[in-house]
Amino acid sequence: MKLSPPLKYSLVFLALTLIGLAILNHTNFLNYERPLTFDKYDQITFENFRGLEFFKKSLYGSKRFAYVVTSIESEVDDNYVTVWSLFHPSRSFVYKTNTNSKELLTHEKYHIKITELFARKAKESISQLSSFEREEAEKIIKNAKQEERAFQKEYDYNTFHSYILSEQKRYEKEIDSLLNLLADFKKAKITLND
Repeated sequence: MKLSPPLKYSLVFLALTLIGLAILNHTNFLNYERPLTFDKYDQITFENFRGLEFFKKSLYGSKRFAYVVTSIESEVDDNYVTVWSLFHPSRSFVYKTNTNSKELLTHEKYHIKITELFARKAKESISQLSSFEREEAEKIIKNAKQEERAFQKEYDYNTFHSYILSEQKRYEKEIDSLLNLLADFKKAKITLND
């Protein structure tokens, strides 16, 4: 079957439009803000949630919701390991931009704290290695990332995305306490001595 030239051009235009929407839905390059490290945590507001979401209109029937994207990044060298947590503003979004819910912002920011917590746990484990092995350090970081993702899901499930206030407060207390216990691992870089 041979397509007419106008139909071919229409299909190509449609495909390019869909690809463009998918890219913008993943990372908003039109209003881009580079990822933020945990030391900028106190400065984060809903103004930083610059991502676009074309498809999701409600979460469990509520139009007041947000979505935060975080990651644990690392660099393993011969005598040091760097592990840090990032918040990705241009991939995070708030559905109603005029949402001023302090509780919702707190819930989303605790996702950032959870990522930092597991980055610190990875640094603690790496610092306890008796001798440096690149593969072992990479394995610790990989496990920390998997544990962090599982904990993020548990946090959302148990707090019902911040709607169960008693669970939200319990998690806040637990996460803050664990971050304080790992305060020695705030710095991203760990120098390893053989």
